[in-house]
Amino acid sequence: MLRKLYDWVFNLAGSRHAPKALVAVSFAESSFFPIPPDVMLAPMVLARPEKAYVYAGLCTLASVLGGLLGYAIGVWLEPVGYAILAFFGHPEGPAEFQKWFAEWGAWIILVKGLTPIPYKLVTITAGVAHFDLATFIWTSTLTRGARFFLSATLLKYFGPHIRAEVERRLGLYSLLFFVLLIGVVFVVKYLG
Repeated sequence: MLRKLYDWVFNLAGSRHAPKALVAVSFAESSFFPIPPDVMLAPMVLARPEKAYVYAGLCTLASVLGGLLGYAIGVWLEPVGYAILAFFGHPEGPAEFQKWFAEWGAWIILVKGLTPIPYKLVTITAGVAHFDLATFIWTSTLTRGARFFLSATLLKYFGPHIRAEVERRLGLYSLLFFVLLIGVVFVVKYLG
C-alpha cells in the first residue's frame, strides 16, 4: 500500500495539475490544513528538477497568502482561531500569544517558519496578538521562501540519488519519518 501511495503522489507530481494542487496545499496549510506543502514539493521537484525554483516560488507565494488568511482568522474570527490552535495543542488565550509576540516578535515567525512545526500556529497567533502586519508579511516571505527554496535546491541537485535511496528503503524511511513526526508533536505539545 505504501508503494502505491508513493507512486501515486510521484505520478501526480509530474502531472499537469500538480502546480495547482501545490498552490492549494501551500495556501491551506498556512491557515487551517494539516498537511505541509513539502509532501507535494519534494516529488514535484524530483519529477521535474528544471522547475524546482518555479515550484518553490509557487509554494512561497501561496504560503504567504495563506498566512494572511491565518492572520485574519486570528484577528477577526478569534473563536475559530482558538479552536484551530487548541486542536494543534495550544489552548492558551490571547494574553499568552500577545506576550510571545511582544517578547520575541519577528523571531517567532522567522524560526518557526523554517521548522516542521505547523505554520498555521504562527499565522493565527500573530493575528490573535495583533502583531504588526508589515513585519508579519516580510518575515513570512523570508522564512517560507528560505525553507522552500532550500528544499528545492537540495532536491534539484541531489534528488536523483535521494530518490533511488528512498525507493530502495521506502519502509525504513517511512518509519523514521513517523518517529520524527511523533517527536515533533511531543516537543510542541509538552515542551513548547
